[in-house]
Amino acid sequence: MPINYDELMALKNLGQKYAYSDREVMLYAYGIGMGGDPLNEKELAFVNEATATARPLKVVPTFASVAAWGAGPGEMNLNRVMVVDGERDITFHRPLLVAEKLIVDSRVLAVFDKGQDKGAVIRHQTVLKNEKGEELATLVASRFARGDGGFGGPSEGQPEPHKVPTRSPDKSIDISTRPDQALIYRLCGDRNPLHSDPEFAGRAGFPRPILHGMCTYGITCRGILQTYADYDPSAFRQHAARFSSPVYPGETVTLDLWKDGNVISFEARVKARNVAVIKSGKTVLG
Repeated sequence: MPINYDELMALKNLGQKYAYSDREVMLYAYGIGMGGDPLNEKELAFVNEATATARPLKVVPTFASVAAWGAGPGEMNLNRVMVVDGERDITFHRPLLVAEKLIVDSRVLAVFDKGQDKGAVIRHQTVLKNEKGEELATLVASRFARGDGGFGGPSEGQPEPHKVPTRSPDKSIDISTRPDQALIYRLCGDRNPLHSDPEFAGRAGFPRPILHGMCTYGITCRGILQTYADYDPSAFRQHAARFSSPVYPGETVTLDLWKDGNVISFEARVKARNVAVIKSGKTVLG
């Protein structure tokens, strides 16, 4: 059924309750590829709590994207087969603890009609709070509903993307993904068969299952952790990116980075296919 603009804009869901433990924290870090080197102590700090010499387990900042997986403003009645992530923008108010009980508020911010056969963009916000009511992170997400355009809603007003510098990247790093990475990452919450079932992926127009956009998003956070943040999660104030093309599990992602003060601009590409997979990336470090 076509999108009902007024009903969609009115969607909100306040006071949702979630909880996570160190198990989910470590699974997420492993799901975005950390821990591949069993002797890399800096990455092991995110995936291993069992140590001879005690040290605190660290939480990847973008774990916020799955800490309350399933939270949202409500049922949007979109064509599920045709829905993909458009962008994600997380503002970090406090570092996430290794285990936490959460109170979560979600609401729709905006809906844009790109036209018949061109899809729709739905922007919604989710705020994670601890039991004291202190804000931990604010997530703004955009869903691109490829099969739901032409409902007569507004087409203008989408936020302008972050502009990366025109100079050559200050750094470029390669991060490999595993052929089975989507099967691991889906255990963090997103069980969409687009990422695990070849038949479903084919119906959606892909030759094989694709890696979750949010896994690629986490990979970009991992890249900045290791290059400009010295593996310190508390340094992150914001991490935002637009998804431009999917990664297939097993591919190598090249992350291009530009540093200007405390702002890191980034884009990501798969050199083997000459395709950009992340554009307009922006991280703010504190």
